[in-house]
Amino acid sequence: MAQHSEKITFTGSQGVSLAARLELPQSTPKAYAIFAHCFTCSKDIFAAARIAASLAEHGIAVLRFDFTGLGMSEGDFANTNFSSNVADLLAAADYLRTNHEAPTILIGHSLGGAAVLAAAGDVPEVRAVATIGAPSQADHVVHNFGAKLDEIAEQGVAEVTLGGRQFTIQKQFLDDVAKQKLETKIANLKKALLVFHSPIDATVGIESAAQIYAAAKHPKSFVSLDDADHLLSKRPDAAYVANVLSAWAQRYLPESTEQTETIKAPDAGVLVRETGMGKFQQQVLSGNHNLIADEPVDFGGLDSGPSPYDFLSIALGACTSMTLRMYADRKKIPLETVSVVVDHAKVHAEDCAECEEGTTGRIDRFERNISISGDLDEGARQRLLEIADKCPVHKTLEQGAVVASKLVE
Repeated sequence: MAQHSEKITFTGSQGVSLAARLELPQSTPKAYAIFAHCFTCSKDIFAAARIAASLAEHGIAVLRFDFTGLGMSEGDFANTNFSSNVADLLAAADYLRTNHEAPTILIGHSLGGAAVLAAAGDVPEVRAVATIGAPSQADHVVHNFGAKLDEIAEQGVAEVTLGGRQFTIQKQFLDDVAKQKLETKIANLKKALLVFHSPIDATVGIESAAQIYAAAKHPKSFVSLDDADHLLSKRPDAAYVANVLSAWAQRYLPESTEQTETIKAPDAGVLVRETGMGKFQQQVLSGNHNLIADEPVDFGGLDSGPSPYDFLSIALGACTSMTLRMYADRKKIPLETVSVVVDHAKVHAEDCAECEEGTTGRIDRFERNISISGDLDEGARQRLLEIADKCPVHKTLEQGAVVASKLVE
């Protein structure tokens, strides 16, 4: 879905004009969101721009703005603090409520994440909150001031270098962050929460994510950002957050006023259909079960569910484990646990030791590693390994199948 971006301004908490950008889908937005940037950053940091664009592609309009005294916004940064940032967020929500539609999603990066946690309770329309590398306490930011802390305490003000730029920090800033009680705000959030955090974040430690998650009540989710840095400066990391956030947010959008079709699973077989989310995401209905299939981000998907070949591997692994359990129970073999790891790859036939002589070209190879436990002698273990080859899915894969296709209404 194509989208466009508009430059706008609105009045912030201190009565000055704040610079903002509104990312809009090409069609009528499904919902509106606000993105709050990191401490001393701006609305135009790559992660903010990438995430806003991705949400717009999925039909969600996003307002990202510069806090008072930062970026292109007016005002004196020295006179701001955490409370004024929260008030700026509420002013942004008022702007959307008056001119478009109240936000239903709040997203915050770093200290912006702490700000959206503090502000969410005062925006009744908000249904979901997402934080990226957020501290669990607002005063975490104080460690950035280093040796200047004593000067700020004694003189009431000091010049601090942050990210190669000079900022004036007043004692009122330290006093303000010290009195914030985010844990209470998080516990009373009453919104869906998604916490993104990198375990190697050198700016805000992973323990903050654990504290936020522990304080929150369900529904809550956590996504590890593996080797990402704090600013998501690597394009694939920002893209991953954008894709996952886009898929997660859909669950918490306001219900459409349009008549929607109720889709039920067929009486026989399974139903697979496009969801409209991303390029490949599919809804899978089987009996009472509702699943998601997708492709990895590297393949152009959202990575919101197993891939088709993953589902094929799941079928083989599940069938193997069930077959061993049924056989062991019938033969009274003291089998305690079974687990199966299945790995699928396309290989050249000449590299496949298990292939029949004369096989050529590339083939599908499933490597199945079976772990069993219990008071089993070697004979019983070998017999179970033989039985694994008799699982119905295994036989189907080896013998091949016929697929009959036709177009229907």
